[in-house]
Amino acid sequence: MEFISDVLSYPHLARAAITAAVIGVASGVIGSIIILRGLSLMGDAISHAVMPGIAVSFLLGTNVLIAALLSGLFAAGSIGFINNNSRLKRDTSIGIVFTAFLAAGVLLWARTNSAMTIEAVLFGDVLSTRPSQMFQSIVIAAIIIGLVVLFYKQLMITTMDAEVAKAFGFPTRAIQYAVLIGLAVVTVSAVQTVGVILVVAMLITPAATAYLLVRKFSTMMWLAAFLGMTSSIVGMYFSYSWTLQSGPAIVLVAFAMFLLAFFLSPRQGFVWIQLHKIHERRQIHSTESANSAKENTFS
Repeated sequence: MEFISDVLSYPHLARAAITAAVIGVASGVIGSIIILRGLSLMGDAISHAVMPGIAVSFLLGTNVLIAALLSGLFAAGSIGFINNNSRLKRDTSIGIVFTAFLAAGVLLWARTNSAMTIEAVLFGDVLSTRPSQMFQSIVIAAIIIGLVVLFYKQLMITTMDAEVAKAFGFPTRAIQYAVLIGLAVVTVSAVQTVGVILVVAMLITPAATAYLLVRKFSTMMWLAAFLGMTSSIVGMYFSYSWTLQSGPAIVLVAFAMFLLAFFLSPRQGFVWIQLHKIHERRQIHSTESANSAKENTFS
């Protein structure tokens, strides 16, 4: 109750709560799409690759969103170029590019005179959210959700079976680029809450949790959005109450939700699967015992 009263009393805390919730929703929606498209590693790459853009924006005084977005998209293009012009596989290209971009970003950040620490950039500081950042996050989330709703059919078909979608004339390549752009935009907006290092967790973990719980594509997206929002608010509560870093707290709450789904999911939970296997073994053993008894009786 004290946390709620403080949110209502202090504008900076209210901004942080709204921003965290909105980014959690956007991350859940776009995360569901990239998981089903097998782009989880690309999300990891882009989340690290925005670091040079953030550093350059502070050095030159330019817009952080635009600079970080350009940096992320350049990294994605570099990964594609290396992958298409060498014998290296995509995961190798991703590992090479995102580590180089992260290293360059750290070195560039050392040249800035910003009051923000490198720890805040890497691990997030949602309590320092400015009004402009809050409205920016709201606009980004609204645009992402609006485009997903508007082009849901195209996203679903190209995600589930790209070859069939291409045969029916869907612009699969254009949709793939649009998804990458959406991923980069959400990544940049989420950096202020969970930081460069942990942003991929907000993109992947709530969506992976939803994937374990439901089967329908649309239901998975909205459940992931709800889980992302919940983990952001609960993580922020722990961060504020126990004086913890906001990013790690949010990520650990999301991970705790994933563990609950992993072990207790009604359809795919580890516990239920093991119980089902035990039940099957008992049935097989009972059947074998009955058949053996019959054979002994007739003999």
